[in-house]
Amino acid sequence: MPVTPPVVLTIAGFDPTSGAGITADIKTVAAHECYGVSCITALTVQSTQAVRRVVGVDPNLISEILQELVSDLAVKAVHIGMLGNQQVVKVVADFLGQARLPHVVLDPILKSSSGADLLDAAGTRLLIERLLPLAELVTPNLNEASVLTGMAVTNLDQMREAAARLHSLGAANVVVTGGHLEKATDLLSFTTARGKETEVFKADLQRSNSTHGTGCAFATALACHLAHGRGLPEAVLLSKVYVSAAIANAYPLGHGVGPLHHLYRMSQQRRTSTIVAQGEHAHSQN
Repeated sequence: MPVTPPVVLTIAGFDPTSGAGITADIKTVAAHECYGVSCITALTVQSTQAVRRVVGVDPNLISEILQELVSDLAVKAVHIGMLGNQQVVKVVADFLGQARLPHVVLDPILKSSSGADLLDAAGTRLLIERLLPLAELVTPNLNEASVLTGMAVTNLDQMREAAARLHSLGAANVVVTGGHLEKATDLLSFTTARGKETEVFKADLQRSNSTHGTGCAFATALACHLAHGRGLPEAVLLSKVYVSAAIANAYPLGHGVGPLHHLYRMSQQRRTSTIVAQGEHAHSQN
C-alpha cells in the first residue's frame, strides 16, 4: 500500500492562466510530492498581460469549505495567497485561529505584477493585525514588505530592518524576497532558542520573461518542505532552487509575462543551482 503524502492546503485566488494562484499551487504541491487540497478565495479575469477583473467568493462559502476539509483530512501545512478583501481575511483568520493547523505560510499578496489591487486597504490592515501572528512564516517581496511596514525596502539593509519590524508586528519568521535586485537576494529572519537569526540567500538574476507566479511557487514550495519536516533555512534554500529551475526551464506562453514551468522535473533533470547561503547569526534577547 503506498504511503500517503503530506496534505498541503492552499487558500488563494484562481488565475485562469495557471501561472499563479490555486492551479499553480496545486502543480507546485505535486512537484514536491505532497497532496494538494484547495479553497478558492476569488475568481479573476486575467491573462499573461494583465488582471482585468476580480470577483470575490462568498466568505461564508470559504468558511464552510475550510471547515469541511479539515474535518476530513489531516492537513500538514497551509499556504495562504491572494485573499481579495477584508471579509475573506476575517474568515480565514477565524478558521486558522480555531483549527490551529501546523506550518502556516502567509504570502501577503497585495497587488498583481501588472499593478491591479488584489487586497483592499482594510484587508491589508486586518492581515497585519490577525494573520501575521498566526503564520509560522510570512514571505513578502520588496513592495509588499514596504506596504506592511510603512518603510522603503529597496536593498539588503532595508530588508533586515523590514524583517525586524514585521517581527515586532507579530511575525514569528520572515522571508523578504528580493528577486528584482541586481542579485536575486532573499533574507530569512527566523526565531531560535538563542533569539533572532538571519540567513541571506543569493542567486544570479535570470533574464527571463517567464516569471509570473514566482512568489506563489516559492511560498507554496516552502509549505511543502515544512510539511516534509525540513527546517526553515533548508526549506528556503530548496524553494529558491526550485523556483530558479522552474524559471530556467519555462517555455514562452502568451503575449505578456509568462508562467514558470512548475512541473519541469517530470521531463528534465534538476539543474545545478548557483545559490549560496550566507549565515548571519544576529542574536537578540527576544
